[in-house]
Order: sequence, then structure tokens, then C-alpha cells
Amino acid sequence: MTVKGNIVDIENQQIYKGEVLIENGKIKAINRVEHSEENYILPGFIDAHIHIESSMLVPSEFARIAVKHGTTATVSDPHEIANVLGIEGVNFMVENGNKVPFKFNFGAPSCVPATAFETAGATIEDKGIKELLERPEILYLAEMMNYPGVIYKDESVLKKLAWAKHFNKPIDGHAPGLMGDDLSTYINSGISTDHESYTFEEGLEKLQKGMKILVREGSAAKNFNALIPLAKEWADMMMFCSDDKHPDDLLVGHINTLVERAIDVGIPLFSVLKMACINPVKHYNLNCGLLNIGDDADFIVVKDLKNFKVQQTFINGDIVYDMGESKIQPVQYNKPNYFNCAPIKATDLSIKATEKTIRVIEALDGELITKKSIVEAKIENGQYVSDIDRDLLKIVVINRYNNSKPAVGFIKNFGLKEGAIASSVAHDSHNIIVVGTDDQQIAIAANAIIAQKGGIAAASPTTVDVLPLPIAGIISDKSAEEVGPLYEKLDLKAKEMGSTLRSPYMTLSFMALLVIPQLKMSDLGLFDGEIFEFSSLSIK
Repeated sequence: MTVKGNIVDIENQQIYKGEVLIENGKIKAINRVEHSEENYILPGFIDAHIHIESSMLVPSEFARIAVKHGTTATVSDPHEIANVLGIEGVNFMVENGNKVPFKFNFGAPSCVPATAFETAGATIEDKGIKELLERPEILYLAEMMNYPGVIYKDESVLKKLAWAKHFNKPIDGHAPGLMGDDLSTYINSGISTDHESYTFEEGLEKLQKGMKILVREGSAAKNFNALIPLAKEWADMMMFCSDDKHPDDLLVGHINTLVERAIDVGIPLFSVLKMACINPVKHYNLNCGLLNIGDDADFIVVKDLKNFKVQQTFINGDIVYDMGESKIQPVQYNKPNYFNCAPIKATDLSIKATEKTIRVIEALDGELITKKSIVEAKIENGQYVSDIDRDLLKIVVINRYNNSKPAVGFIKNFGLKEGAIASSVAHDSHNIIVVGTDDQQIAIAANAIIAQKGGIAAASPTTVDVLPLPIAGIISDKSAEEVGPLYEKLDLKAKEMGSTLRSPYMTLSFMALLVIPQLKMSDLGLFDGEIFEFSSLSIK
């Protein structure tokens, strides 16, 4: 097979008319020839850090959509499903991904559970990490979120790092806000990347100390604007990633949209393409073609180098996307899950008022970090209750693996004026998390998810809507075209009930992520991520 177009040679910073000759899935030759084609041929885009589970799609379905946007590979951390099902969950992702022509490049989840301050469905100790890393298809140790464990030399953490070094596989980082001597200690442990930087200064210090920075722009965390100016000088050490990408967003675009935006703000073309196509392959030693003779024939054909409208996507010489049609077909798979909790009652959510002042989680739109506020509580009949007028709403986390008393706190900036929204996608242990205006609506939303053994839900005084997630309680068994509109409907309903957040469900899913400061909520209680300790709700 021969494909003609303008060849984009990223490494030599050249563009010339030519043709690519494909034979047995490899690039046999790249020839300079004159022709009338106006399109451009370049290596495929790579998402350098993503949790496929966040799309609520199985890997095979994610691939079917991603190739439409010119994505040929991902560096995929399966720790979401691993926190529910352990190594069985990792195996599910690998096996399902292997059924389609797409390069997922899975890592070994380093933090299962993410912390000891929450209830997860599984544990992967250092022996499990060894078992995973010795497999050739597991390419790296996924994000080491327990940065205090690295800094203070926790024995279990050091053993996991040691196995990655033993197998000569890269170690991904996760260090939001970490700077100074603690950052140096973290990097010197062998951790080579970070996707959690949220300021220019933080990203710059990490780059100066030798750490590679991933510019993250997902459905919740959006750090592109803060970090992309660094690419003017540091593109050789930077990559693009989504981290978490909801299905409605994936239908619209992927890494291609970040490439377009980066060029629009003045980053040189070849610097941008190096970040999107080349750097992930070299850093993670991916088996992905870079449009060189002898490489796997992994490349894309785009209409132009401004909007990057994809016309064709090739993986291993096969056309997996062609002029509007994905060639990747649905596959059969099992639906593993772990969901074991009974319905709750509104009375389970009452909190006796002991003091007038309480600690409140302050959610930030487009950020995974939160702030902590100290406010005067609203008290009725001796109980702490939501205060809609001041946007102080109850937040509840329910252990979905065992029956236990729900943990209850308060949060602001969700903006709901009625009802409740709930999800069993709650990073990283994926218990049930709910924010609502009153106990009755919170219980209704939570019970709708319990009835489905996983999902996201919105309960108003008149209706209850649910998107079921039967695979590990975090993934749908439907197509992206079905999941996307259902998710959009729930998103719209949350906003109709008053939420002012751009992505209320994505933000909700991170309010239980204890490893990101400041104040979060686990199924065991309110947690201060700055000092890594539980915190009381009331203040004397």
C-alpha cells in the first residue's frame, strides 16, 4: 500500500511531498515524489497519561473513538479499576485492549489503595507490582501518588520503586504543588514525570530539576493555559495528556485539540508535534512508529496543520479510521464487578451539631485541588444541615464494598438549589460519593446507584436519572455514542438543579481523592491532604 501526501518529518523539522510505502504492517520506504495531494502525513498522536476508565468506556470502545481524532496510542494507568478489582482489573483492561488494533501501553498501578485512609476493593503490594512489571506488556510503574511515602522513605513504597528500577521501566510521578527540597528528594528516587503541576513556576522548577512535565487538559483538571508557555523553551521535556476524559468530551476531540490550541498560542509547530507524537514514544520505550523506515506503520493523514482534521488513521499498516468511519469493531467481554452494600436511609445521614463552626471543602472549578473553609454551620433541631442560600451542601461518601455508616461532611461551590448528584466513580477507591441539598434526595440518588451496582445519578424532587456502570461500577457496557448523550443529560440536569461547575460529575469524582490537597472526603471521614490526617468536622 502507498499513501501520498506532504511528509511531516518532525525530528528533522522538514515537510516535503512524498509517499509512504507500507508492507507487512511496516514502513518499507518513504520517498520524495511530486504529486497533487494537499494533505499531510505525520506520526499518530499519543496521550501520555490517561485512565481509560474515566471515559466510562471499555478500552476497545475508547479506541474506536480515539482513532477518529488521530490518536494511535495511550500511556494508560489502570489504577481506577485496580482499586476495585486488583490485578484482575488490570488483566481485564489489557485483554480487552488487545482485541482491537490500538496501542494502549498499560502500566502497573503503584497505589492500590491510594492511601490507608479509605476503603478500596483491592490491594496490590510490592509482590503484585513485581508480578505486573515482569510482564513485557506492562511498560512502566504508574503514578506514584504517595509522595509523602517517597519523601519519608516508606518501606513498601521503596520496594515498588525498586522493582521498576530492577526491570528498567520508567516511573511516573504525581506530585501536586511539590517544590523545593522535597521535590528534589522525590525526583532523586527515580521518578521521571509529573502531570499534576498547576502553575508555571511549579512546572518550571520540575523541568529545571530534570523532571518531564505532562501538560494536562482533561474533563476536570485543566492546566494547559498555565503550563503551555513552558513549551517555548522546554518542548523536548514535555508531553500532552488528558488524565481523565469523559465520554462526551472524547466524542468531540482528544490530543488533536491540544495540538491545535498550542499552535494557536504561538508554540512552534515542530515543538508541538514533538510533544504530541515523539516524546512519549522515546520516554516510555513504546512500540509505536515515528514515521521512519522500518517502523510500525502508525501514522495519520490530516487535511492541514492548523485544525488537524483527521482524514485517515493507520496502526500497524491497517486503516483504523477512514474519512469519518472508524474501522474498529465492538468486541465481546465479561463484566467483572465488586459492589456489596445495602440501600441507605435518610436518617443515616444526620449529624449531631456539637459546635457552631465547621470545616468545609471548597471545590474549585477545573481543578483537582480544593481549599478548606471555616464557616458557621446551619443548625436545625440540633443537627447540621445543608444551607442552600450560602451554598453549603452535604457531601456523603458511602463504602460500596461493605455495609458501614456513611461519612458526612460539607462542601461549597457545587451550587445545587435542589436535589442531589451521585457517582460510584470516586477516585481512587470508587466508593459512592453524593452532594445534595437534603438528606432525602441524597439517599434517593445513592440508592439509585446501589440498585444498579454502579453508575452516576441525579435526583430531583420529581425525577431520578441514572447512567448504569456495570463494569467495576465505573465503566459502561454501551457505545460511546450511547454513553455520551446519557452523560450529557445528567450533566445538564445537575446544572438545571443549580450547579455552576463546568463539569459537576467530574469534579464530584475527585472530592474523595485524598492524595490531592487540601480537604477531601473518604468513606472514613473528612481528610486533610496537607498533613495527611483525618480532620474533625466541627471546630471548638
